[in-house]
Amino acid sequence: MTDTQQTTTDDGQERLPVSVLTGFLGSGKTTLLKSLLKHPGMEETAVVINEFGEVGLDHLLVEQSSEDTIVMDSGCLCCTIRGDLIETLRSLIRRRWKGEIPPFKRLIIETTGLADPAPILHTLMTDPVISTRYRLDGVITTVDAVNGALQLDNNPESVKQAAVADRILLTKTDMIKGPNPDRLEERLTVLNPAARVLAVSHGDVDPEVLFDAGLYNPATKVPDVERWLQEEAYAEEHQHHHHHGHEGDHDGEHGHHHDVNRHDDQIRSFCISYEKPIDWDAFVEWIEALISVHGSNLLRIKGILNVIQADGPVAIHGVQHVFHPPAVLPEWTSEDHTSKIVMITRGISKQPVEEMLHAFLDAAAQSRQIGS
Repeated sequence: MTDTQQTTTDDGQERLPVSVLTGFLGSGKTTLLKSLLKHPGMEETAVVINEFGEVGLDHLLVEQSSEDTIVMDSGCLCCTIRGDLIETLRSLIRRRWKGEIPPFKRLIIETTGLADPAPILHTLMTDPVISTRYRLDGVITTVDAVNGALQLDNNPESVKQAAVADRILLTKTDMIKGPNPDRLEERLTVLNPAARVLAVSHGDVDPEVLFDAGLYNPATKVPDVERWLQEEAYAEEHQHHHHHGHEGDHDGEHGHHHDVNRHDDQIRSFCISYEKPIDWDAFVEWIEALISVHGSNLLRIKGILNVIQADGPVAIHGVQHVFHPPAVLPEWTSEDHTSKIVMITRGISKQPVEEMLHAFLDAAAQSRQIGS
Protein backbone atom coordinates (compact mmCIF):
# COMPACT_ATOMS: atom_id res chain seq x y z
CA MET A 1 0.00 0.00 0.00
CA THR A 2 2.99 2.32 0.17
CA ASP A 3 3.42 3.42 -3.42
CA THR A 4 0.28 4.85 -4.97
CA GLN A 5 1.65 4.49 -8.49
CA GLN A 6 1.99 0.72 -8.28
CA THR A 7 -1.36 0.17 -6.67
CA THR A 8 -3.33 2.30 -9.10
CA THR A 9 -5.64 0.29 -11.24
CA ASP A 10 -5.65 0.67 -14.98
CA ASP A 11 -8.02 3.26 -16.43
CA GLY A 12 -11.03 1.45 -15.02
CA GLN A 13 -12.34 0.45 -18.46
CA GLU A 14 -11.58 -3.25 -18.82
CA ARG A 15 -12.81 -4.15 -15.38
CA LEU A 16 -16.45 -5.17 -15.47
CA PRO A 17 -18.81 -3.46 -13.05
CA VAL A 18 -20.34 -5.75 -10.43
CA SER A 19 -23.53 -5.08 -8.49
CA VAL A 20 -24.16 -7.10 -5.35
CA LEU A 21 -27.85 -7.74 -4.71
CA THR A 22 -28.64 -8.37 -1.08
CA GLY A 23 -31.76 -8.20 1.03
CA PHE A 24 -33.48 -9.88 3.89
CA LEU A 25 -35.33 -13.20 3.55
CA GLY A 26 -38.70 -12.67 1.93
CA SER A 27 -37.86 -9.10 0.93
CA GLY A 28 -38.79 -9.74 -2.68
CA LYS A 29 -35.37 -10.44 -4.15
CA THR A 30 -36.61 -13.43 -6.13
CA THR A 31 -39.56 -11.51 -7.59
CA LEU A 32 -37.18 -8.69 -8.46
CA LEU A 33 -34.72 -11.06 -10.14
CA LYS A 34 -37.43 -12.80 -12.18
CA SER A 35 -38.65 -9.46 -13.43
CA LEU A 36 -35.12 -8.18 -14.11
CA LEU A 37 -34.13 -11.25 -16.12
CA LYS A 38 -36.93 -10.57 -18.62
CA HIS A 39 -36.12 -6.89 -18.97
CA PRO A 40 -34.61 -5.86 -22.33
CA GLY A 41 -32.27 -3.51 -20.46
CA MET A 42 -30.51 -6.59 -19.07
CA GLU A 43 -28.86 -7.64 -22.31
CA GLU A 44 -25.13 -8.20 -21.90
CA THR A 45 -25.60 -8.64 -18.16
CA ALA A 46 -24.55 -11.81 -16.36
CA VAL A 47 -26.39 -12.73 -13.17
CA VAL A 48 -24.86 -15.14 -10.68
CA ILE A 49 -27.58 -16.77 -8.60
CA ASN A 50 -27.26 -19.10 -5.64
CA GLU A 51 -29.97 -21.43 -6.86
CA PHE A 52 -31.90 -21.39 -10.15
CA GLY A 53 -34.79 -23.28 -8.57
CA GLU A 54 -35.77 -20.41 -6.30
CA VAL A 55 -35.97 -17.96 -9.16
CA GLY A 56 -38.22 -20.26 -11.21
CA LEU A 57 -36.90 -19.35 -14.65
CA ASP A 58 -39.70 -19.48 -17.16
CA HIS A 59 -38.56 -22.02 -19.73
CA LEU A 60 -40.26 -20.17 -22.56
CA LEU A 61 -37.72 -17.44 -21.94
CA VAL A 62 -34.68 -19.64 -22.10
CA GLU A 63 -32.63 -19.97 -25.28
CA GLN A 64 -29.93 -22.45 -24.51
CA SER A 65 -28.69 -24.05 -21.40
CA SER A 66 -25.56 -25.78 -20.26
CA GLU A 67 -25.56 -27.34 -16.82
CA ASP A 68 -25.10 -24.08 -14.97
CA THR A 69 -25.52 -21.28 -17.50
CA ILE A 70 -28.66 -20.15 -19.29
CA VAL A 71 -29.09 -17.41 -21.85
CA MET A 72 -32.43 -15.64 -21.59
CA ASP A 73 -34.42 -14.09 -24.44
CA SER A 74 -33.55 -10.69 -23.09
CA GLY A 75 -29.88 -11.47 -23.73
CA CYS A 76 -29.28 -11.79 -20.02
CA LEU A 77 -26.96 -14.61 -18.98
CA CYS A 78 -27.72 -16.57 -15.79
CA CYS A 79 -25.24 -18.69 -13.97
CA THR A 80 -25.50 -20.57 -10.69
CA ILE A 81 -22.80 -20.49 -8.08
CA ARG A 82 -21.23 -23.93 -8.04
CA GLY A 83 -19.70 -24.26 -4.63
CA ASP A 84 -17.36 -21.37 -4.55
CA LEU A 85 -18.07 -17.81 -5.66
CA ILE A 86 -14.43 -17.15 -6.53
CA GLU A 87 -14.30 -20.19 -8.81
CA THR A 88 -17.59 -19.19 -10.46
CA LEU A 89 -16.36 -15.64 -11.17
CA ARG A 90 -13.04 -16.87 -12.51
CA SER A 91 -14.67 -19.43 -14.77
CA LEU A 92 -17.07 -16.78 -16.14
CA ILE A 93 -14.07 -14.68 -17.14
CA ARG A 94 -12.38 -17.69 -18.78
CA ARG A 95 -15.49 -18.74 -20.69
CA ARG A 96 -16.20 -15.18 -21.79
CA TRP A 97 -12.65 -14.88 -23.06
CA LYS A 98 -12.83 -18.18 -24.96
CA GLY A 99 -16.18 -17.21 -26.49
CA GLU A 100 -18.04 -20.09 -24.82
CA ILE A 101 -20.61 -17.67 -23.44
CA PRO A 102 -21.84 -14.32 -24.81
CA PRO A 103 -19.60 -11.39 -23.87
CA PHE A 104 -21.32 -9.69 -20.94
CA LYS A 105 -20.66 -6.11 -19.87
CA ARG A 106 -21.70 -6.24 -16.25
CA LEU A 107 -22.38 -8.71 -13.50
CA ILE A 108 -24.95 -9.02 -10.73
CA ILE A 109 -24.26 -11.32 -7.79
CA GLU A 110 -27.29 -12.36 -5.78
CA THR A 111 -26.55 -13.20 -2.15
CA THR A 112 -28.54 -15.40 0.20
CA GLY A 113 -31.09 -13.64 2.40
CA LEU A 114 -29.20 -13.81 5.67
CA ALA A 115 -25.87 -12.94 4.16
CA ASP A 116 -23.65 -10.14 5.16
CA PRO A 117 -22.52 -8.72 1.81
CA ALA A 118 -19.04 -7.89 3.16
CA PRO A 119 -17.26 -11.18 2.27
CA ILE A 120 -18.40 -10.89 -1.35
CA LEU A 121 -17.20 -7.30 -1.52
CA HIS A 122 -13.89 -8.42 0.00
CA THR A 123 -13.50 -11.08 -2.70
CA LEU A 124 -14.00 -8.47 -5.42
CA MET A 125 -11.39 -6.25 -3.80
CA THR A 126 -8.69 -8.76 -2.94
CA ASP A 127 -8.71 -11.85 -5.16
CA PRO A 128 -5.74 -11.39 -7.53
CA VAL A 129 -7.59 -12.59 -10.63
CA ILE A 130 -11.01 -11.18 -9.85
CA SER A 131 -9.90 -7.74 -8.72
CA THR A 132 -8.12 -7.11 -12.03
CA ARG A 133 -11.18 -8.11 -14.06
CA TYR A 134 -14.13 -6.86 -12.02
CA ARG A 135 -14.80 -3.72 -10.01
CA LEU A 136 -17.50 -3.09 -7.46
CA ASP A 137 -20.19 -0.89 -8.95
CA GLY A 138 -22.58 -0.92 -6.02
CA VAL A 139 -24.62 -2.73 -3.41
CA ILE A 140 -28.37 -3.04 -4.05
CA THR A 141 -30.46 -3.96 -0.99
CA THR A 142 -34.11 -4.97 -1.09
CA VAL A 143 -36.25 -4.02 1.91
CA ASP A 144 -39.79 -5.30 2.25
CA ALA A 145 -42.23 -2.39 2.74
CA VAL A 146 -44.65 -4.66 4.62
CA ASN A 147 -42.26 -6.30 7.13
CA GLY A 148 -39.14 -4.17 6.69
CA ALA A 149 -39.51 -2.20 9.91
CA LEU A 150 -39.89 -5.39 11.94
CA GLN A 151 -36.89 -6.97 10.26
CA LEU A 152 -34.78 -3.92 10.94
CA ASP A 153 -35.90 -4.02 14.58
CA ASN A 154 -35.06 -7.68 15.03
CA ASN A 155 -32.00 -8.26 12.87
CA PRO A 156 -28.81 -6.26 13.10
CA GLU A 157 -27.79 -7.96 9.81
CA SER A 158 -30.64 -6.35 7.89
CA VAL A 159 -29.74 -2.93 9.34
CA LYS A 160 -26.21 -3.49 8.09
CA GLN A 161 -27.40 -4.51 4.61
CA ALA A 162 -29.33 -1.23 4.38
CA ALA A 163 -26.45 0.80 5.81
CA VAL A 164 -23.90 -0.32 3.21
CA ALA A 165 -26.23 -0.04 0.18
CA ASP A 166 -25.89 2.33 -2.77
CA ARG A 167 -29.47 1.63 -3.84
CA ILE A 168 -32.29 0.57 -1.53
CA LEU A 169 -35.33 -0.97 -3.19
CA LEU A 170 -38.49 -0.76 -1.15
CA THR A 171 -40.46 -3.80 -2.40
CA LYS A 172 -44.14 -4.79 -2.08
CA THR A 173 -45.17 -1.13 -1.85
CA ASP A 174 -48.39 -2.08 -3.67
CA MET A 175 -49.51 -4.12 -0.64
CA ILE A 176 -49.50 -1.24 1.78
CA LYS A 177 -52.26 1.12 2.76
CA GLY A 178 -51.49 4.27 4.69
CA PRO A 179 -48.34 6.14 5.60
CA ASN A 180 -46.09 3.23 6.62
CA PRO A 181 -43.71 3.23 3.66
CA ASP A 182 -42.94 6.91 4.25
CA ARG A 183 -41.86 6.21 7.80
CA LEU A 184 -39.78 3.26 6.70
CA GLU A 185 -38.26 5.35 3.91
CA GLU A 186 -37.39 8.07 6.42
CA ARG A 187 -35.76 5.51 8.67
CA LEU A 188 -33.70 4.13 5.77
CA THR A 189 -32.59 7.62 4.78
CA VAL A 190 -31.42 8.23 8.33
CA LEU A 191 -29.54 4.92 8.30
CA ASN A 192 -27.94 5.62 4.95
CA PRO A 193 -28.23 9.24 3.80
CA ALA A 194 -26.54 8.79 0.42
CA ALA A 195 -28.38 5.74 -0.91
CA ARG A 196 -31.17 6.22 -3.43
CA VAL A 197 -34.39 4.73 -2.04
CA LEU A 198 -36.67 3.46 -4.82
CA ALA A 199 -40.18 2.09 -4.38
CA VAL A 200 -40.84 -1.08 -6.42
CA SER A 201 -44.04 -3.05 -6.82
CA HIS A 202 -44.21 -6.56 -8.33
CA GLY A 203 -40.44 -6.49 -8.79
CA ASP A 204 -40.86 -4.04 -11.63
CA VAL A 205 -37.80 -1.85 -11.89
CA ASP A 206 -35.73 -0.48 -14.76
CA PRO A 207 -32.22 -1.96 -14.52
CA GLU A 208 -30.86 1.47 -15.49
CA VAL A 209 -31.59 2.89 -12.03
CA LEU A 210 -29.83 0.03 -10.25
CA PHE A 211 -26.48 0.35 -11.94
CA ASP A 212 -23.71 2.88 -12.31
CA ALA A 213 -23.31 3.65 -8.64
CA GLY A 214 -19.54 3.30 -8.96
CA LEU A 215 -16.82 5.85 -9.41
CA TYR A 216 -16.72 5.63 -13.20
CA ASN A 217 -19.54 7.13 -15.17
CA PRO A 218 -19.95 4.63 -18.02
CA ALA A 219 -21.37 7.23 -20.40
CA THR A 220 -18.33 9.47 -20.23
CA LYS A 221 -15.82 6.82 -19.10
CA VAL A 222 -14.48 9.29 -16.57
CA PRO A 223 -14.69 9.29 -12.79
CA ASP A 224 -17.66 11.20 -11.36
CA VAL A 225 -16.51 11.90 -7.84
CA GLU A 226 -19.42 14.08 -6.70
CA ARG A 227 -22.02 11.49 -7.65
CA TRP A 228 -20.01 8.67 -6.09
CA LEU A 229 -19.09 10.36 -2.79
CA GLN A 230 -22.30 12.34 -2.29
CA GLU A 231 -20.79 14.05 0.70
CA GLU A 232 -23.58 16.67 0.83
CA ALA A 233 -25.83 13.86 2.06
CA TYR A 234 -23.71 13.62 5.20
CA ALA A 235 -24.28 17.21 6.27
CA GLU A 236 -24.25 17.93 9.98
CA GLU A 237 -27.99 17.46 10.50
CA HIS A 238 -27.52 13.74 10.03
CA GLN A 239 -25.14 13.67 12.97
CA HIS A 240 -27.95 14.28 15.39
CA HIS A 241 -30.40 11.78 14.09
CA HIS A 242 -30.09 9.41 16.99
CA HIS A 243 -32.64 11.21 19.15
CA HIS A 244 -35.85 10.17 17.55
CA GLY A 245 -37.75 13.09 19.03
CA HIS A 246 -38.93 10.89 21.87
CA GLU A 247 -36.82 12.32 24.67
CA GLY A 248 -38.81 12.75 27.82
CA ASP A 249 -41.47 10.14 27.16
CA HIS A 250 -39.73 7.08 28.49
CA ASP A 251 -42.83 5.92 30.30
CA GLY A 252 -46.20 5.06 28.90
CA GLU A 253 -46.77 3.74 25.42
CA HIS A 254 -43.56 5.11 23.93
CA GLY A 255 -41.39 3.57 26.59
CA HIS A 256 -40.04 0.86 24.30
CA HIS A 257 -39.20 3.16 21.40
CA HIS A 258 -35.48 3.43 22.05
CA ASP A 259 -35.20 -0.29 22.43
CA VAL A 260 -36.85 -0.94 19.10
CA ASN A 261 -34.40 1.14 17.14
CA ARG A 262 -31.32 0.06 19.01
CA HIS A 263 -29.64 -1.44 15.93
CA ASP A 264 -30.25 1.74 13.95
CA ASP A 265 -28.86 3.87 16.75
CA GLN A 266 -25.55 2.13 16.37
CA ILE A 267 -25.18 3.22 12.74
CA ARG A 268 -23.39 6.51 12.14
CA SER A 269 -22.66 8.18 8.84
CA PHE A 270 -20.42 11.19 8.45
CA CYS A 271 -17.91 12.93 6.24
CA ILE A 272 -14.50 14.06 7.50
CA SER A 273 -12.25 16.42 5.60
CA TYR A 274 -8.67 17.68 5.66
CA GLU A 275 -7.60 20.86 3.91
CA LYS A 276 -3.87 20.42 3.34
CA PRO A 277 -2.28 17.86 0.99
CA ILE A 278 -1.92 14.47 2.70
CA ASP A 279 1.18 12.35 3.21
CA TRP A 280 0.24 8.90 1.88
CA ASP A 281 2.21 6.90 4.47
CA ALA A 282 0.63 8.84 7.32
CA PHE A 283 -2.80 8.22 5.83
CA VAL A 284 -2.09 4.47 5.56
CA GLU A 285 -0.88 4.43 9.18
CA TRP A 286 -4.10 6.13 10.26
CA ILE A 287 -6.31 3.72 8.31
CA GLU A 288 -4.40 0.73 9.68
CA ALA A 289 -4.73 2.03 13.23
CA LEU A 290 -8.44 2.58 12.67
CA ILE A 291 -8.87 -0.94 11.27
CA SER A 292 -6.95 -2.56 14.11
CA VAL A 293 -9.24 -0.93 16.67
CA HIS A 294 -12.57 -0.93 14.85
CA GLY A 295 -12.25 -3.47 11.99
CA SER A 296 -15.68 -4.95 11.44
CA ASN A 297 -17.50 -1.81 12.61
CA LEU A 298 -16.18 0.24 9.70
CA LEU A 299 -19.01 -0.76 7.42
CA ARG A 300 -18.00 1.29 4.39
CA ILE A 301 -15.45 3.99 3.64
CA LYS A 302 -15.16 6.03 0.46
CA GLY A 303 -12.83 8.92 -0.03
CA ILE A 304 -11.14 11.27 -2.41
CA LEU A 305 -7.70 12.40 -1.24
CA ASN A 306 -5.28 15.11 -2.16
CA VAL A 307 -2.06 13.10 -1.78
CA ILE A 308 1.35 14.80 -1.90
CA GLN A 309 2.90 11.84 -3.72
CA ALA A 310 0.24 11.63 -6.49
CA ASP A 311 -0.42 13.84 -9.50
CA GLY A 312 -4.19 13.65 -9.35
CA PRO A 313 -6.84 12.94 -6.70
CA VAL A 314 -6.69 9.44 -5.18
CA ALA A 315 -9.92 7.49 -4.72
CA ILE A 316 -10.11 5.01 -1.84
CA HIS A 317 -12.89 2.52 -1.12
CA GLY A 318 -13.08 0.06 1.77
CA VAL A 319 -15.54 -2.36 3.30
CA GLN A 320 -14.68 -3.10 6.93
CA HIS A 321 -10.97 -3.98 7.00
CA VAL A 322 -10.49 -4.53 3.27
CA PHE A 323 -9.65 -1.87 0.69
CA HIS A 324 -9.70 -1.73 -3.09
CA PRO A 325 -6.32 -0.76 -4.50
CA PRO A 326 -6.35 3.05 -4.51
CA ALA A 327 -6.93 4.63 -7.94
CA VAL A 328 -5.22 7.83 -9.05
CA LEU A 329 -7.72 9.82 -11.09
CA PRO A 330 -6.74 11.96 -14.08
CA GLU A 331 -7.64 15.33 -12.59
CA TRP A 332 -9.58 17.34 -10.01
CA THR A 333 -12.97 18.35 -11.32
CA SER A 334 -13.22 21.53 -9.26
CA GLU A 335 -11.09 24.17 -7.57
CA ASP A 336 -11.71 22.51 -4.23
CA HIS A 337 -8.87 20.08 -3.50
CA THR A 338 -9.91 19.25 0.07
CA SER A 339 -9.57 15.57 1.00
CA LYS A 340 -12.96 14.11 1.93
CA ILE A 341 -13.70 10.73 3.48
CA VAL A 342 -17.23 9.46 3.87
CA MET A 343 -17.77 6.76 6.49
CA ILE A 344 -20.64 4.52 7.53
CA THR A 345 -19.84 2.88 10.85
CA ARG A 346 -21.42 0.89 13.63
CA GLY A 347 -21.02 2.60 16.98
CA ILE A 348 -18.11 4.85 16.00
CA SER A 349 -18.76 8.56 15.99
CA LYS A 350 -17.19 11.29 13.91
CA GLN A 351 -15.19 13.31 16.43
CA PRO A 352 -12.60 10.76 17.64
CA VAL A 353 -12.04 9.46 14.10
CA GLU A 354 -11.53 12.96 12.76
CA GLU A 355 -9.24 13.96 15.62
CA MET A 356 -7.13 10.85 15.10
CA LEU A 357 -6.82 11.52 11.36
CA HIS A 358 -5.77 15.11 11.95
CA ALA A 359 -3.25 14.02 14.58
CA PHE A 360 -1.58 11.52 12.20
CA LEU A 361 -1.53 13.92 9.26
CA ASP A 362 -0.43 16.99 11.24
CA ALA A 363 2.44 15.02 12.78
CA ALA A 364 3.62 13.95 9.32
CA ALA A 365 3.38 17.54 8.04
CA GLN A 366 5.48 18.79 10.96
CA SER A 367 8.16 16.17 10.48
CA ARG A 368 8.36 17.11 6.80
CA GLN A 369 8.96 20.74 7.75
CA ILE A 370 11.69 19.73 10.18
CA GLY A 371 13.26 17.46 7.55
CA SER A 372 13.29 20.09 4.79
